[in-house]
Amino acid sequence: MAEKNLNDKEAREKLKSIVDQIDIGMVCSFNTNSDYPHGVPMSRQEVDEEGYIWYICSAESETFKNIESNPKVSIFYAEPKNYTFLSIAGTASLTRDQQRIDRYWKKMMEGWFEKGKEDPNIRLIQVDPQDAHYWDSDSNMIATIFKMVRNSITGSNEDIGKEGDLNL
Repeated sequence: MAEKNLNDKEAREKLKSIVDQIDIGMVCSFNTNSDYPHGVPMSRQEVDEEGYIWYICSAESETFKNIESNPKVSIFYAEPKNYTFLSIAGTASLTRDQQRIDRYWKKMMEGWFEKGKEDPNIRLIQVDPQDAHYWDSDSNMIATIFKMVRNSITGSNEDIGKEGDLNL
């Protein structure tokens, strides 16, 4: 893979494009009583103009409790069929912004919040990405594997995609 590091606005646009494409990421928070991260799959609500990633959670969840005591998070996105991956390290903050809750609310969320969007346990997680790295192919997984095999057999150096740091 060719290395292509991106900076500032271009980096935020790349992060947004991958997160919007994949949607579900493994959000890992850190419990002070464990050596291991606590990871849960979460659907992003939005990547806003400043590059913050927003999620909805419950104030009763382990993720919420972990972030309350340690704001560091890691998020991993993977789309193997398109050979697109993203690793993010950042800082999370918690809020109960009712305007955002109203904007993000979907009927299916009532499975987690029985009292609807006024449920007092609804919280928002705002992630400020500090460090990110991506791997992205211009084609699907089959084509990428084919190019890799062809490169190994023929000794050619056909581009199989790009990877690099997102300097936010």
